[in-house]
Amino acid sequence: MAKTFGDMVQEARQHVQGIDSQEARQRMEANPDTFVIDVQDSHDAGACGLIRGSANISLGMLPIRADLEVPQDLRDERLRDRNRPIITTCGAGGQAALAAYTLQQMGFTNVAFIEGGTTAWKESGFEVELY
Repeated sequence: MAKTFGDMVQEARQHVQGIDSQEARQRMEANPDTFVIDVQDSHDAGACGLIRGSANISLGMLPIRADLEVPQDLRDERLRDRNRPIITTCGAGGQAALAAYTLQQMGFTNVAFIEGGTTAWKESGFEVELY
């Protein structure tokens, strides 16, 4: 039987760590090298806003940007270090879970996603930047 988006998110959640907004903020403050990636399409990220200091790399482009074997102009050098702490986010958390799982499958060792995404971040009273 074919998987649904919900099935895929559930599978991802079984393999990667989901953290709340408070813990995400604590990790970012404790380690300024933490790379926060918002995986929404740019149009959606613009509507929701971006966590300060995060980068917008869509879920569809993330595996390409993180692949060390594609031509250099397609890669994102911030994704070179497979041990760099990474936190993924999106509007509500589902895409972020898929992104974190994808990165884990690509060999990243320190990946988590924000439960509830940027919406939960804002509901916790944390600021976002308009995109």
